[in-house]
Amino acid sequence: MAAVPVIGILATSHVWGYLADMRGRRKILQLSLVLGFITGALAAFSPHWIVFCILKFLSCTSVSGTFALAFTLLGETTPRTKRNMVILMASSIYLLSTGVMAILTIPVLPLTFSYYVPYLGIYLNSWRLLNIIYSLPCAIAAIVIARVDESPKYLLTMGLADEALSVIKRMYVVNTGKDLETFEVKSIILNEDATSGSQFLSLWASVKAQTLPLVKPPLLRNTILLSIMYALIYFCIHPYIVWLPFIADGFMKSIDKGETGLTICQMLRSAHTSQNQSLGVIEEVQDCTLNQFAMMIVLINGCVLGMMNFVMSGLINLVGRKRLLIAVQIITGTAGVCINFSSSWAATSAIFMAFIANCLNFAVLTTFSVNIFPTYLKAMAVCLTLMVGRTCAFFGINILKQMLISDCELSFYMFGGLTIVGGILGFLLPGDEQQHKQKQNRAPET
Repeated sequence: MAAVPVIGILATSHVWGYLADMRGRRKILQLSLVLGFITGALAAFSPHWIVFCILKFLSCTSVSGTFALAFTLLGETTPRTKRNMVILMASSIYLLSTGVMAILTIPVLPLTFSYYVPYLGIYLNSWRLLNIIYSLPCAIAAIVIARVDESPKYLLTMGLADEALSVIKRMYVVNTGKDLETFEVKSIILNEDATSGSQFLSLWASVKAQTLPLVKPPLLRNTILLSIMYALIYFCIHPYIVWLPFIADGFMKSIDKGETGLTICQMLRSAHTSQNQSLGVIEEVQDCTLNQFAMMIVLINGCVLGMMNFVMSGLINLVGRKRLLIAVQIITGTAGVCINFSSSWAATSAIFMAFIANCLNFAVLTTFSVNIFPTYLKAMAVCLTLMVGRTCAFFGINILKQMLISDCELSFYMFGGLTIVGGILGFLLPGDEQQHKQKQNRAPET
């Protein structure tokens, strides 16, 4: 069940990227959010766990493109000098969301109401209510997106120069507060190749036309490199975020027992298994309750990561996104490798938080995607490279689930080591100066 959302995301990431490049970022993003809300809310009324998984699958297929499309739209409506900073600031919400979801469980799950729904044969109770609450942000976001303009760069690639100029005029009035009469730009010239006309082809030919340029020179190198980077980050860190409530719960249960001098892996084994010394048999504990303070830890963790991400948004232009990404990879990877040597719960907490802080590079890597690829392929490229990373996350989630109990120490060595490898590969990414020179060699935008 934990892997079903990832499977759903993988199933249609490529599709949403294609649709956004063909039909517009805003329109497809809104459609994705509406479908995500409908299917997500319906999952709360599932009469069986199989139906629940199917509806969760459909919900995640619906919202699988929202992250990539939202940041594509944001990147295309932001000046180059501010783009990296704005993307990182916006991604702070993504980091906070895990903590908010965890804290919502504290007042909602203990509720004891139960209403029978005769036609479905189910009881409407607290966990179903929580599922509905979790789907509401999709509905809210869909309403907000209705007030957002389409990307002017996308409109230019479609040959809609007048519409693009109208959007920029509205942006000018809102951002400056000046009258439209003071806007002096009369025409816009796109400083890159426009669409290849694939919107006039058949569906299969159109998808092929949008995909093939990404796997051929000169874009092939960047596609492969970004896919590998996404794969390493998602494989190494996303599983720990998914299982963070489980880890935090085990951590707190061990502390509640008064156990001291244990490593994080010893704490997890102690909390979630009971050792029968006479028979030498390890039995799983069937307690599904979550420690409330553990959920507070998840919230605090999300808040701290959100604040760190906000600080990074101010540093990215000063330090350079390539240097920042490499530094985060190596520091967090080293923390993951070293966590097994700590037997102090306070030090372990700090080291573990440093390790999962590698999720800050989700947004940093996205800044490369929204800058490297041309506009008419951008949404497809971002979705495609993200899909590779999420595929690896699917395997990572299931691998870590088994290793946390059976080979916990090895899991930190393995995932931490691969994180460091990602930092080394980061040296191959194009630097900010290199990209700026490439753009200077093109025609001016206006």
